[in-house]
Amino acid sequence: MYETFHDTPVTDAVTIPPVQYETSFECFFSNILGIAFVMTMLVPMIRMFQSYSDGGPEDIVVTYFYSLILITSGLRAIWFLIPDKALGVSYTPSAVMAFSKTNEWVSTFILDLLHSLGSISLFSIFILILVYWADILKKYFEPGSTHNKPMRTFVKLVAMLLIVEALNCLGFLLRFYSSECLILVNAILLAVVSIICVYRITVFSHNFRTVLKTLGAINQVSTESQVQRIVWITVTGNIFFLLRAFMETIFAGALVKYWIKNGNVVDVFQDDLWDDYVLVKHCSEVAILALMLFILQSRFTTHNNSRRRDYQ
Repeated sequence: MYETFHDTPVTDAVTIPPVQYETSFECFFSNILGIAFVMTMLVPMIRMFQSYSDGGPEDIVVTYFYSLILITSGLRAIWFLIPDKALGVSYTPSAVMAFSKTNEWVSTFILDLLHSLGSISLFSIFILILVYWADILKKYFEPGSTHNKPMRTFVKLVAMLLIVEALNCLGFLLRFYSSECLILVNAILLAVVSIICVYRITVFSHNFRTVLKTLGAINQVSTESQVQRIVWITVTGNIFFLLRAFMETIFAGALVKYWIKNGNVVDVFQDDLWDDYVLVKHCSEVAILALMLFILQSRFTTHNNSRRRDYQ
């Protein structure tokens, strides 16, 4: 028996699984998740419209966050709401080589690309938080040092992720490996980034709360709301990224294990296992986006109330 990630003959007992479309249960939950992402997409749209109608965005950073949430939710909604039958692809991933005789590889590549860009956009929300936290902390802990513009750092970090994703796509298009390896590389990338985010969020959060409490004590003002907001971001962010790192590591490990053992990874993409992976992964994404919107809304409401008091 011989099979690789490349477009090689499949022999002996190994067969290519037929195209398996969504069951009614899978279609139902795909639509539910798609609608949930549409809702998390509409909220930032409404918030940004309200902000502009009130005389312009109060905080450009908040607008960046809303924009990233909007992009993430939009990409995820498209990914979930497009029926597999319309694209002619299987619900569970299958080994497809680029430029194969069937057109299934085009749909598979587009869906994988949409999913990867959605993940990068989601992770970019927390990368933006960490970049601004790092910039603020540097001003207090290294007052005499040269400060880089936070958005420039943010763009560089996101560009690095996009370059890795572009190289992964190039490897698929050049037929170095199949769509299965495309998924494997993305899983490893997200697992590594998740672990880095957990470490950075924990360290920066501790330092940030120390600075806020010190400033509050010096200026005799309450910083409780700011500290509480940082705690919310820290707890929810760490739970999300720890779960994501665990899931992506187990998933990538299973792919490698089955590949070494059987020469294929068909068993990893069984309906039940894939359903559990998709549901847990994307339900956690909906939850973290909703929590981020709640945190931003609390800031938005507090700021507006402060403006009304100043006006009066």
